[in-house]
Amino acid sequence: MATLDSLKHALRQKAEAVASSPKQPLSDAQYSAGFDTLVRGSGWMTYQDFIIPQLSQLLAPLFNSRIHISALEIGPGPKSLLGYLPGPLRRKVRKYTAFEPNGLFAARLEEWLRSTKTESPLPCLENPPNIHRIPFVLQDDIGGGTSTGTRDNEEKYDIILFCHSMYGMKPKHRFVERALKMLVERPQRGIVVVFHRNGVLHLDGLVCSQTASFPTGVVSVANDDEVLDCFAPFVAGFTMQDVNVDKDIRVDWRKVCRALGRREEDHPDHLLFSSPNIMVAFTQHATTLPELTAQVPLVKGDKTIKNRDALLHRPASIIRPTEVQHVQQCVQWALKHGFGLTVIGGGHSDHCLWPNVVSVDMGAFDQVHILTAGEDGGNSSSDSGFLIVAETGCETGDIVRKTMEASLTVPLGSRPSVGAGLWLQGGIGHLARLHGLACDAIVGAVVVSVDSGQVLCVGCVPSQYRPAGAVRPENESDLLWAMKGAGTNFGIVISVTFKSYAAPTYLTRNWVVPLSDSLEVRLRLSDFDKLVARKLDWNSSADAYLYWDAGQLHLGVTMFQSSTTGLVFATPTPVSAIWGLEDNLKAVDGVGLFETEMYMSGMHGGHGSGKTSSFKRCLFLKRIGEANVVDRLMAAVESCPSPLCYLHLLQGGGAVCDVAADATAFGCRDWDFACVITGGWPRNQDGTEAARSAVRWVYNVARDLLSLSSGAYGADLGPDPRDAALATKAFGLNQPRLTRLKHSLDPGNVLRYACPLPKAPMKQKLIILVTGESCAGKDYCADLWVSVFIGCTDKSLTARAVSISDAIKRAYAAATGADLNRLLFDRVYKEQQRPALTTFFQEQVRQRPRLPEEHFLDVVHGAGDVDVLLITGMRDEAPLTAFSHLVPDSKLLEVHVQSSEQMRWIRRGYHGGNGDSDDNKDSNNSGSGLTALNYHPSLIFNNDTTGNEAATRFAEHYLLPFVHGDLQRLASMVSQVPDFPRPGIEFRHVLDISQQPGGLALCTSLLQSHFTGDWAKVDAVACCEVGGFVYASALASRVDVPLVLIREAGKLPPPTISVIKPLSNISSLASNNAKERRIEMERDVVPKGASVVVVDDVFSTGETLCAVLQLLDVAGIGAEDVSIMVVAEFPAHRGRELLRQRGFGRINIQSLVVFGGD
Repeated sequence: MATLDSLKHALRQKAEAVASSPKQPLSDAQYSAGFDTLVRGSGWMTYQDFIIPQLSQLLAPLFNSRIHISALEIGPGPKSLLGYLPGPLRRKVRKYTAFEPNGLFAARLEEWLRSTKTESPLPCLENPPNIHRIPFVLQDDIGGGTSTGTRDNEEKYDIILFCHSMYGMKPKHRFVERALKMLVERPQRGIVVVFHRNGVLHLDGLVCSQTASFPTGVVSVANDDEVLDCFAPFVAGFTMQDVNVDKDIRVDWRKVCRALGRREEDHPDHLLFSSPNIMVAFTQHATTLPELTAQVPLVKGDKTIKNRDALLHRPASIIRPTEVQHVQQCVQWALKHGFGLTVIGGGHSDHCLWPNVVSVDMGAFDQVHILTAGEDGGNSSSDSGFLIVAETGCETGDIVRKTMEASLTVPLGSRPSVGAGLWLQGGIGHLARLHGLACDAIVGAVVVSVDSGQVLCVGCVPSQYRPAGAVRPENESDLLWAMKGAGTNFGIVISVTFKSYAAPTYLTRNWVVPLSDSLEVRLRLSDFDKLVARKLDWNSSADAYLYWDAGQLHLGVTMFQSSTTGLVFATPTPVSAIWGLEDNLKAVDGVGLFETEMYMSGMHGGHGSGKTSSFKRCLFLKRIGEANVVDRLMAAVESCPSPLCYLHLLQGGGAVCDVAADATAFGCRDWDFACVITGGWPRNQDGTEAARSAVRWVYNVARDLLSLSSGAYGADLGPDPRDAALATKAFGLNQPRLTRLKHSLDPGNVLRYACPLPKAPMKQKLIILVTGESCAGKDYCADLWVSVFIGCTDKSLTARAVSISDAIKRAYAAATGADLNRLLFDRVYKEQQRPALTTFFQEQVRQRPRLPEEHFLDVVHGAGDVDVLLITGMRDEAPLTAFSHLVPDSKLLEVHVQSSEQMRWIRRGYHGGNGDSDDNKDSNNSGSGLTALNYHPSLIFNNDTTGNEAATRFAEHYLLPFVHGDLQRLASMVSQVPDFPRPGIEFRHVLDISQQPGGLALCTSLLQSHFTGDWAKVDAVACCEVGGFVYASALASRVDVPLVLIREAGKLPPPTISVIKPLSNISSLASNNAKERRIEMERDVVPKGASVVVVDDVFSTGETLCAVLQLLDVAGIGAEDVSIMVVAEFPAHRGRELLRQRGFGRINIQSLVVFGGD
């Protein structure tokens, strides 16, 4: 799939080759038609999925710090991007200015901003929008145009936005500098934001404060002559003056578009083009790079960067410190101005360079020192008695060569040119099974703190290699732990101290087996896994390769054996029996070992000669011979876009697994093989579609294997959004601890381009489903409530509102040709399309019954970085019942928004008449009001008043308590008991809350305050032994209502009433022979029709609560008079679904905390 940039070059080349006629700029009408083609359909998804969310997230802190916002947009097009921000942010904009030289766009923009049919996109402007129909220029006096008012060079703005790339602005950095001078300075400096499509954005000398990328953007264009005749000139940027020549060139341009555009089976009548986007944000500090370069040397000449993707990035500068003080100055400069830094070690990482970010090249720190334990090394538990101090400008090959001179080695990676990023984030080599990972050999480090700029000595650092002024940090043990597996995230490392081992001799053997079909692949991989790999001693390892060569799939195997005794190596018997004699056998030392890798010399003529480039991601797998794993691996290699793509299965186990997962930051220990997914292409095709398709393949395979994996290798991962899902599995159970340390050790996020660690999340993520009838104001409320959560300054929360229906709207637009932009943002148009859209959705669900669950999980996973997620557009009945088990570790609420029919008609844009409103209602609301629901939402909000006050009050009173620290404190009191009541069960001891100081009082207080009913109208609190007794009795005493005891039959005096109670979840796990029992309560202890709150400690399968409800029903207490409150809910057991199936779906069920598992 060609990029729009490569399409532009191809169109221009075609015009140069076939036409001598002069070119002419596009007219306003031509530009407008081309732009509309670009953003229609999938093109708008870039705005929806990247531009608008990024802008909202970036601007929220700035907007929330101001009462009023002044904004300048440069080239906004027909609509302002600010008009798509969440409502609370839009309403902060009081002054709006734009430069839009396209007259048609300017007219449409002004009409849109002054709209009276619905609420204006910027409803709180103090004056009419000031739209200049001229370009934004570099001269000081940029006023004029068709507007009146003050001269713009005297105006200052909080936000200046370059909206749709910076086409025609040369040199681009000068325009950004011009905008920087127009920012306000107090009370908080403003921000300039640039969105740019295609290619590299050259902003020489400017340093950004924030940046984000969207490499997966796609533009879909109808394969139609008329459409292409609008689209191609827009991309090329001109037409031909001569009418006949222009007509001919358009025919040629259509051919170019069809040749470069990709077609997909789902939409064969459309052409797809890649449209990567970036966002770059600047503050008035952007021009401060000279402050740094005056103190620290720049790199001389071209820095050797081995990663081809990194070379496509254009950093602000590459600094090459030559002494520790220089590194400190880099950090202090970054902290002063709020910048991030990248660090260059071996140059293999694709994020060692990043656009408009300063890179710190550690190449001058290239020394390796060998010390005996007596040379101030102390007892470092080094098997050899020697310590190795390696500076972080060294490469793996440097360390291996130097240590071999002393007959020593360190278990590093398998490539000589990789640097410190590998050692600090894992380091998987051929000694890993014997000695562990590279990070396991780390015993100390010298680090420059990115919090203070101080030099820190961590762990074992020989005194002669401690820089002057270095100190021991208070959290030294935490920092050393983090260095061993996630070290690139917590400081700029100057040197690392390793323990060493005796250098071995290696024997390598290779086998190559052609594979005829999928059955043979399954058999061969199964044999390799079960009969070879699992039988090897720790001093041996076996790697496998699945690759294509000469049109045939091959399985390549390399076996490595190491020995320090000089003994004769023997081929393991199963290997000879399965594959026969090896193709070659070599005895090598640690240096020679680098060249024995099969992919270096034995595949495709060798990948080590510089003829190819590659992109890699790595997942950890177990039991690769099992059918489900083999099938995924087969599907991966069968989908290779090029024969240079392959899978490398690098054996683990042994000493890697022998280290406890929480002993180091490298938490992924339970794996048999590291599956290195390698996308390769010829070096001369860097930056072309061949390279892009290989990268896409790598990410697609990683996504498909992720669910089968036990983790992902963090050393490869960076700020690319496609890495986010992999990063969530990079550190196993260590991630929460690492996240807390990141917040403590790098509070300014200076190292923000390392393997991503999300900010410390809430213990329980809060997901709020905002439901209600069409035009009840769900989206408005969700946006407002987002601002309430974000504005909670004492909690530093992140929140986002997302519509779950957007996915089906996109599919509907693609299938029917409906206008996606209007579907998403034009209420009247959406209401017109609603009947057909509903029918389309119902048909999709008929074909794919799990489609609603897929959409829900897509939305949740897409917002994995936020604390509070509000979801609108729900079409599902009883959504908590339908979805809570899918997110068992998250707190799920439903807020049902009600509004009168008259108010809903006004919001639709009608001011009279009745009409056929049935078509305008969501499928779960076929009647009016809550009485039409046959389930009970968590909360109900009546949205019949105008203004923000009622919705804000509702959020503050009912929603904010769910993010209160007391709930997190309560959850932390629930202890975990492994292997109880039987092995393999992780038991959550909810009753343990009552055994901790203050626990019972805290829990009782929360049960009282979170009850959504009125305690004054409650007649009794009922509970079933034994967990319910503890909390219900304390609660009943607190709210001063009678307590109704429900016990096993025979334990209460007659007369009683009873029902059968099935086993609870824990009882059924504890015993296979236990039988169901009866429970009873005293007859007439509570009058018929009384209001009862049932309290229990745990809600899991729902069997116990169901029996309690049945018993109350026998006693004359109907479901409409009952509420349920539990301390802890375990949604994975789907208790809500059981109650609904048994006829209790309309009972309000409230839980304080939720847990996954048992």
